[in-house]
This record gives sequence, structure tokens and C-alpha cells, in this order.
Amino acid sequence: MTSEETAVDLLLFHTTGCHLCELADALVAPIARAAGLSLVRVDIADSDALLERYGTRIPVLRGAGERDAEIGWPFDAEAVRRLLAGVSRTSSHPRGPRSR
Repeated sequence: MTSEETAVDLLLFHTTGCHLCELADALVAPIARAAGLSLVRVDIADSDALLERYGTRIPVLRGAGERDAEIGWPFDAEAVRRLLAGVSRTSSHPRGPRSR
């Protein structure tokens, strides 16, 4: 795998069975795809640390590499675009369609 294939732009913290997480994914995925950014879904149930941090806040969208650049639910398309604008400016890998 090349570094471009493993590059992550956005992380969506969620868990199985969370209807708000499903709504967030449906909102974020097409926006990220249109912007040529990768989206990785992270199930917080797989990590005690993530469960402690995000357990009552999910869904949470975070720009990878941007420690403070995250938004919690509820968020709308405009809030996602603002976050994406920051990710696009700080990410160093080439843009292009990637599937995740």
C-alpha cells in the first residue's frame, strides 16, 4: 500500500446501532466524496479510551491530524464544509477519489 492509499482525511467516531451516527454518516460521506477526501469510520466500542472520550458525544467528526478540529452532533452540511476546508488546507497528500 502506498502512503496515498493509507492517508486519512476525516474520522467519524460512531458505534453500531446509533441512529444519530447513521444520520451523520449519510450527511458526511457524500460531502467528503465530492471533495475528494477519505472518510474512515471508527467504532468507539473497540477502544476503552475512545468509549470514555466519545461515549456520550457520538457521532463526532474529526479532521485527521487536526487535534482540535472536530465537531460533535448535531452538525449540518455547512459545519462539515467548514471542517473540510481546514482539512483541505492542512493535508499534504494529493487529492483524488479514494474509496473507504
